[in-house]
Amino acid sequence: MATAAAPIRLDRELAAAARDAAQTMSRSVAEQVSHWARLGRELERSPQVSVAQVQAVLRGDAPYDGLGVQEQAVVRTHWDERLAATLATLNLAEAFSAEGHRYAELGADGQIQVSPPMPKVAAKKKRQR
Repeated sequence: MATAAAPIRLDRELAAAARDAAQTMSRSVAEQVSHWARLGRELERSPQVSVAQVQAVLRGDAPYDGLGVQEQAVVRTHWDERLAATLATLNLAEAFSAEGHRYAELGADGQIQVSPPMPKVAAKKKRQR
Protein backbone atom coordinates (compact mmCIF):
# COMPACT_ATOMS: atom_id res chain seq x y z
CA MET A 1 0.00 0.00 0.00
CA ALA A 2 2.57 2.56 -1.15
CA THR A 3 1.17 6.07 -1.24
CA ALA A 4 2.74 9.49 -1.41
CA ALA A 5 3.40 10.97 2.00
CA ALA A 6 2.04 14.37 2.96
CA PRO A 7 3.75 16.19 5.82
CA ILE A 8 1.52 17.22 8.71
CA ARG A 9 2.06 18.95 12.04
CA LEU A 10 1.02 17.25 15.26
CA ASP A 11 0.69 18.89 18.63
CA ARG A 12 3.14 17.63 21.26
CA GLU A 13 0.56 15.63 23.18
CA LEU A 14 -0.62 13.73 20.09
CA ALA A 15 2.95 13.15 18.90
CA ALA A 16 3.95 11.75 22.31
CA ALA A 17 0.88 9.51 22.42
CA ALA A 18 1.62 8.28 18.89
CA ARG A 19 5.23 7.49 19.87
CA ASP A 20 4.06 5.49 22.88
CA ALA A 21 1.38 3.62 20.96
CA ALA A 22 3.68 3.01 17.98
CA GLN A 23 6.27 1.36 20.19
CA THR A 24 3.64 -0.88 21.77
CA MET A 25 2.12 -1.81 18.41
CA SER A 26 5.45 -2.28 16.54
CA ARG A 27 4.77 0.60 14.17
CA SER A 28 6.56 3.77 13.23
CA VAL A 29 5.04 7.03 14.49
CA ALA A 30 3.84 7.82 10.97
CA GLU A 31 2.24 4.36 10.67
CA GLN A 32 0.53 4.84 14.04
CA VAL A 33 -0.89 8.23 13.09
CA SER A 34 -2.07 6.81 9.74
CA HIS A 35 -3.68 3.89 11.57
CA TRP A 36 -5.50 6.24 13.93
CA ALA A 37 -6.64 8.37 10.99
CA ARG A 38 -8.05 5.33 9.15
CA LEU A 39 -9.78 4.11 12.29
CA GLY A 40 -11.20 7.55 12.94
CA ARG A 41 -12.44 7.81 9.38
CA GLU A 42 -14.20 4.45 9.64
CA LEU A 43 -15.64 5.24 13.06
CA GLU A 44 -17.02 8.55 11.81
CA ARG A 45 -18.59 6.82 8.84
CA SER A 46 -20.40 4.46 11.17
CA PRO A 47 -21.73 6.20 14.28
CA GLN A 48 -23.09 2.89 15.61
CA VAL A 49 -19.56 1.63 16.27
CA SER A 50 -18.63 1.35 19.93
CA VAL A 51 -14.99 2.38 20.32
CA ALA A 52 -14.90 0.88 23.83
CA GLN A 53 -16.04 -2.50 22.52
CA VAL A 54 -13.46 -2.45 19.71
CA GLN A 55 -10.68 -1.57 22.16
CA ALA A 56 -11.75 -4.35 24.52
CA VAL A 57 -11.48 -6.92 21.72
CA LEU A 58 -8.10 -5.58 20.58
CA ARG A 59 -6.83 -5.82 24.17
CA GLY A 60 -8.13 -9.39 24.37
CA ASP A 61 -10.67 -8.51 27.06
CA ALA A 62 -13.79 -9.28 25.00
CA PRO A 63 -14.74 -11.79 22.32
CA TYR A 64 -14.74 -10.79 18.66
CA ASP A 65 -18.06 -12.61 18.12
CA GLY A 66 -19.72 -10.26 20.61
CA LEU A 67 -19.17 -7.28 18.28
CA GLY A 68 -21.59 -5.94 15.74
CA VAL A 69 -20.81 -5.95 12.03
CA GLN A 70 -19.30 -2.44 12.07
CA GLU A 71 -17.08 -3.13 15.07
CA GLN A 72 -15.90 -6.39 13.52
CA ALA A 73 -14.89 -4.49 10.38
CA VAL A 74 -12.81 -2.06 12.44
CA VAL A 75 -11.13 -4.92 14.33
CA ARG A 76 -10.38 -6.80 11.10
CA THR A 77 -8.81 -3.66 9.63
CA HIS A 78 -6.57 -3.39 12.69
CA TRP A 79 -5.63 -7.08 12.52
CA ASP A 80 -4.92 -6.83 8.76
CA GLU A 81 -2.58 -3.88 9.33
CA ARG A 82 -0.71 -5.66 12.14
CA LEU A 83 -0.38 -8.83 10.07
CA ALA A 84 0.91 -6.92 7.03
CA ALA A 85 3.47 -5.09 9.18
CA THR A 86 4.66 -8.34 10.74
CA LEU A 87 4.88 -10.15 7.41
CA ALA A 88 6.86 -7.27 5.90
CA THR A 89 9.62 -7.76 8.47
CA LEU A 90 9.55 -11.56 8.59
CA ASN A 91 12.43 -13.46 6.95
CA LEU A 92 11.91 -17.09 7.90
CA ALA A 93 14.59 -18.41 5.50
CA GLU A 94 17.20 -16.30 7.26
CA ALA A 95 15.92 -17.19 10.73
CA PHE A 96 15.77 -20.93 9.98
CA SER A 97 19.24 -20.90 8.42
CA ALA A 98 20.66 -19.00 11.39
CA GLU A 99 19.19 -21.66 13.71
CA GLY A 100 20.50 -24.50 11.54
CA HIS A 101 17.00 -25.72 10.59
CA ARG A 102 15.93 -27.13 7.25
CA TYR A 103 12.97 -25.56 5.53
CA ALA A 104 10.98 -26.15 2.37
CA GLU A 105 9.54 -23.63 -0.05
CA LEU A 106 7.94 -23.62 -3.45
CA GLY A 107 10.38 -22.69 -6.22
CA ALA A 108 9.60 -20.52 -9.23
CA ASP A 109 9.16 -23.72 -11.26
CA GLY A 110 6.45 -24.96 -8.86
CA GLN A 111 8.66 -27.65 -7.37
CA ILE A 112 9.31 -28.03 -3.65
CA GLN A 113 12.84 -27.05 -2.71
CA VAL A 114 14.25 -28.19 0.63
CA SER A 115 17.14 -26.20 2.03
CA PRO A 116 20.05 -28.06 3.53
CA PRO A 117 20.53 -27.39 7.24
CA MET A 118 23.18 -24.75 7.85
CA PRO A 119 25.49 -25.42 10.78
CA LYS A 120 24.97 -22.85 13.52
CA VAL A 121 28.68 -21.93 13.55
CA ALA A 122 28.63 -21.15 9.83
CA ALA A 123 25.45 -19.14 10.22
CA LYS A 124 27.01 -17.06 13.00
CA LYS A 125 30.11 -16.35 10.91
CA LYS A 126 27.93 -15.40 7.95
CA ARG A 127 25.96 -12.91 10.10
CA GLN A 128 29.18 -11.34 11.45
CA ARG A 129 30.46 -10.39 7.98
